[in-house]
Amino acid sequence: MALPRTKTEKEGEVALAPRNAGTLQSAKAAQTRARLIDATIRCLVKYGYAKTTTPRVAAEAGLSRGAMMHHFENSAALVKATVIALHERRLRAFRRAADKPQHEVGDLVAAYWRQVQKPAFIAFHELAVAARTDPDLARIMKPLQEEFTERFNAQAEQLFPEWEGARREFDLAMSLSQTILEGMAIAVETGAMSREKVEPLLRNLEDQIRALMPGDNRA
Repeated sequence: MALPRTKTEKEGEVALAPRNAGTLQSAKAAQTRARLIDATIRCLVKYGYAKTTTPRVAAEAGLSRGAMMHHFENSAALVKATVIALHERRLRAFRRAADKPQHEVGDLVAAYWRQVQKPAFIAFHELAVAARTDPDLARIMKPLQEEFTERFNAQAEQLFPEWEGARREFDLAMSLSQTILEGMAIAVETGAMSREKVEPLLRNLEDQIRALMPGDNRA
């Protein structure tokens, strides 16, 4: 048999309910925001930046435009949240690939190449190209990109202690990897380069990175 509850215990139970309800509501709101960001990424990939409108994103997410505006007051807020999400995904993927006791150049190059094959990279590239001629988009992208670069570089230094004392070479290896792999991904996506050339180029990139590494760490 349950003991009778005191008045204080009953009041505590009543007070607890709104807090739980608030937590569930926050979780549901976060899920809806993530759903809208994912829908934005899909729209950027399928339609390009110019045709990624808020009604189209809402439809892609299976929501009304009014419901979407409840979470993002305008398209600028949605784009900003999408760029932040894309940056966070890239940082997480980088850490997953590199957070190991030892690094093999071939594995790292392969991991980066897989990353730039994903829709997230295509979506970000759509935004980056559009920002060249869209000043409003550029104002959103520029500070976020600067913040991302700082975080990416700091994470890279932490994850690759074997390059200590070779900062210039490390910066060159990172820039070389990013430029070549992202350029290859764009070339393949647009049909400017056949996939048959991918493997030889990846092997060549690996050789260039190894040549830059401090002597004791070359593999």
